Amino acid sequence: MKIDRTHAWPQTTQEAIAIQQQLRSQVIAEDRLGEVRYVGGVDVGYDLANSITRAAVVVLSFPDLQLHSSAIALQPTTFPYIPGFLSFREVPAILDALEMLTVAPDLLLCDGQGLAHPRRFGLACHLGVLANIPAIGVAKTRFIGEHDPVPADRGSWQPLRHQGEVIGAVLTTRAGAKPIYVSTGHQISLASAIDYVLRCTPKYRLPETTRLADRLASG
Repeated sequence: MKIDRTHAWPQTTQEAIAIQQQLRSQVIAEDRLGEVRYVGGVDVGYDLANSITRAAVVVLSFPDLQLHSSAIALQPTTFPYIPGFLSFREVPAILDALEMLTVAPDLLLCDGQGLAHPRRFGLACHLGVLANIPAIGVAKTRFIGEHDPVPADRGSWQPLRHQGEVIGAVLTTRAGAKPIYVSTGHQISLASAIDYVLRCTPKYRLPETTRLADRLASG
């Protein structure tokens, strides 16, 4: 797939904040996705004492969730690990991996936040906007926001709120397991994001897309 790389990669957090604030207005938090035949997952690992970023992308058929294709891209790590700026560390290599795919996913599930971010522009938003693809943030842990207790039954969820705004959902994907944190990335509503995440987690706590991408990124 072809990626339009619309901005230079920053060297400082001030430059990164300016990019987040600029691109935030391009995020579409409503359904713009068509028929979903392929779902993608992305994850990132690091080699050689974190000096090399290893981005993995998997594409699964949907709804049967069978592995269709995958790609790995390696890049020098150029941005430090700073909470709230993860996309500037990971997205360059992920974009390289996406460009290697011969079949583009119709929906991307990202191991990270979407709108559940202090500036409403997490990893899933950044990838979705740059790749022009519907994207969902699926995080293992909470970054910001508060929520009521979530029932332990599969499919139960509570709104994740921050400063009076619903920024995501805290979702139980496996009965008795810890919930995960789902938020809109781009071109999808929160309700649809919850539905697709549940359909991609038939057995385990995390989506199959995340599990396979993590395995590939870990080498």
